[in-house]
Amino acid sequence: SKDNTRVKNAKKLYKKKNRTSSYLIEGQHLYEEALASGAEFKQIFVTEKFADTPDATLISDEVMKFLSDAETPQGIIAEISLEASTLKPEQLKKLLILENVQDPGNVGTMIRTADAAGFDGVILTVGSADIYSPKVLRTMQGSHFHLPIFQENDAQALYQRLKTQGTTVIATTLSETSVDYRTLSQPEKFALIMGNEGAGIT
Repeated sequence: SKDNTRVKNAKKLYKKKNRTSSYLIEGQHLYEEALASGAEFKQIFVTEKFADTPDATLISDEVMKFLSDAETPQGIIAEISLEASTLKPEQLKKLLILENVQDPGNVGTMIRTADAAGFDGVILTVGSADIYSPKVLRTMQGSHFHLPIFQENDAQALYQRLKTQGTTVIATTLSETSVDYRTLSQPEKFALIMGNEGAGIT
């Protein structure tokens, strides 16, 4: 039922303020990515299509539509535990920093691209879109299961910390004299900063 406590509590996880220890993923692809990564499942809701999913709770199409954030529900939604990375950004060699990138689609696409480009981790500064929002999760396509994502409050302090630890910090601009970062003599450790859609980097 839509009035079931578990269903109502799960639906609350679409709001950031309620995501203290878990978040929701939707769709077969994200479920399989979570499974392959060894993520901890708190609960799984499925319709008849995925009735053979282990440890899942079977719900009606109507309840799935209520619970889903998508226009066309895919028939499987899982609640996943939030787990902080045991790594620190300074330990990684290739970092992407998203500084105040506000559009959820942009954040998800950039994280997915960093994953495909062989980066070791992504850092989001304050003001960037929430990575556990439904739109970011959809566009990331499970990349957050492949590489650690960090949240930082103070961008300037972060850059100083990285430089102190031997990481080269690379700024992106729209200048005519800008060069492709891949043409630089590659430092052993570097962090590439992508800035806000309108204002660029600070």
